[in-house]
Amino acid sequence: MNKVFLHLPLSRDKYLGYIDQAGNVYETRLGPDKQVGRVDTETGKIYSTRLGPDEYAGRLEAETGKVFRTELGPDVYIGKVEADGALVLHKRLAPDAYVGRVAEVYSLAHAAAGFLLLVLPAHEEAQQKPKNHEEDDEKSGEPAET
Repeated sequence: MNKVFLHLPLSRDKYLGYIDQAGNVYETRLGPDKQVGRVDTETGKIYSTRLGPDEYAGRLEAETGKVFRTELGPDVYIGKVEADGALVLHKRLAPDAYVGRVAEVYSLAHAAAGFLLLVLPAHEEAQQKPKNHEEDDEKSGEPAET
């Protein structure tokens, strides 16, 4: 079982979920864990689970470890997975950032699925929380704390 962690600066990494050997990705919850997707380890294609047929979410280039998210038009490069399980988020015009890790990596495909389906949504949510607090302060007319 691959455990997936989100990097939190100056604190312990947050446990998000796990990936089983078959390639199924599960999000840890206070109750039964929820399957959020799967990865085809042969092709590197990543699918998110939904009602009906699974949705194609992205892919992995196995030779380079690059992970791409599917969007309208060409796929978007979002980051890279390392052989040791490190997950690195691509930033334009800035150094790439370490955002998490996968412990006990079975394959790069497993790590890419954890990156795309668990770490990336959690990282984006964490990035939006400070912005939401600033917007709330502006609406209330109170000065923002620094």
